[in-house]
Amino acid sequence: MTGSSPDVRPQVTAAVTRGVRRALADRGFASVAEVALPNGRRADVMAFDGAGTIWIVEVKSGLLDFVADRKWPDYRDWCDALHFAVAADFPADRLPDDCGLFVGDGYGADLVRPARVSRLASARRRSLLLLAAAVAAQRLHRIEDPGFGIG
Repeated sequence: MTGSSPDVRPQVTAAVTRGVRRALADRGFASVAEVALPNGRRADVMAFDGAGTIWIVEVKSGLLDFVADRKWPDYRDWCDALHFAVAADFPADRLPDDCGLFVGDGYGADLVRPARVSRLASARRRSLLLLAAAVAAQRLHRIEDPGFGIG
């Protein structure tokens, strides 16, 4: 699958997202998908470890998705490390060298290149941890009590 046709892209995105979240969990990270950031952007996956390290993973379904979406640099200020997650057939040489790279599918992902680390200021880290906790708690509440209207 190249991920270039519209009918394949959502399937590839969903599979790679699931795989990278499994890989993150294996590394001791908890993750939340689709997190709206304070700058108006939406992170595909935000991950947090026990030390409060924050990674953002931008999932790309194919080269056309990457070329069309030039907003990914806006995530750098909201994480300690920025990663891409792609399927095995993605031309990885097209991705920035300073970003980490996961290659995966619906069952898992391998970290094939570590990201450059740039530590967040403690105030920003705290605000992001609280944001992620609120998003995750609201989603869990919707699952546990689907008849209740949480905003």
